Amino acid sequence: MSEDRIERDITIDASVERVWAVLTEPEHVGSWFGQGKPTPVDLRPGGIMVLDHGEYGVFRTTVVTVDPPRYFAYRWASAFPDQVADETNSTLVEFTLTPQGEGTHLRVMETGFAALDIPEDRSHAASHASHSEGWTEMVGNIQKYAQLDSE
Repeated sequence: MSEDRIERDITIDASVERVWAVLTEPEHVGSWFGQGKPTPVDLRPGGIMVLDHGEYGVFRTTVVTVDPPRYFAYRWASAFPDQVADETNSTLVEFTLTPQGEGTHLRVMETGFAALDIPEDRSHAASHASHSEGWTEMVGNIQKYAQLDSE
């Protein structure tokens, strides 16, 4: 796998609609990725979703694509807290949801690290290595959270 792309796949025992809600609705996003408070989400291309990643900063991601309940993508400027993410300062995070029996196959992919000039003081939180580790944890969080009320 290249230093430009991170991919994580997981099977979740919850419907595609439930996983979609977990990924896109303010009260859910703040629980699996954040500080437990509702997250502002303007769910349309060009809209802003604010991710509060605690000690790592607050990130104003820019929604790129919304195709409910199958595909969701946003730009994340993890090296530049408080800046609005755009094509010059961010990676692209993509979520693809596919029905799998009564559950959901979720693929998370983040790309664009090679094109970024990450400040040295942010490499611990914004590098390919840190995100690779982070997405392993986050997909587990998504799985646990989505399965909470799915039965």
